[in-house]
Amino acid sequence: MYFDRLPMPAEQINPAALAYLGDAVFELMTREYLLHEMQSQSGKLHRRAKRLCSAVGQAKAVREVLPMLDEREMHHFKRGRNASLSVTKKTNPGVHSAASGLETLMGALYLEGRQDRLRQLFDVCLRACLSEQEEERAGG
Repeated sequence: MYFDRLPMPAEQINPAALAYLGDAVFELMTREYLLHEMQSQSGKLHRRAKRLCSAVGQAKAVREVLPMLDEREMHHFKRGRNASLSVTKKTNPGVHSAASGLETLMGALYLEGRQDRLRQLFDVCLRACLSEQEEERAGG
């Protein structure tokens, strides 16, 4: 963690700002995983990371993560899911909301210094995204 303390409690930070941070945390963890998993050319790493960090992949991972959340984590997730965030034309609003909820949760966990829990939930997300990719390859 870059800073030693929070500027304020995560509950007081705008969920869009937490999602912004959580998106970066998720992508950094994905890139670190890929670097350890497949030391390859940066173009290949980027394409793989892009697929793992997609809103669709994150939304599918949410289904696996939700049953694991405690009350406080669920609160962070719901704040992000229910926030009015801009949605790209390509993204289904429900998918985008679920992904935003996950990113908000990741941002809050990061700021709270809960690295072990962050890694635990990321591992679940990663398994869900990787199994989704394997299903796509088998079907297409």
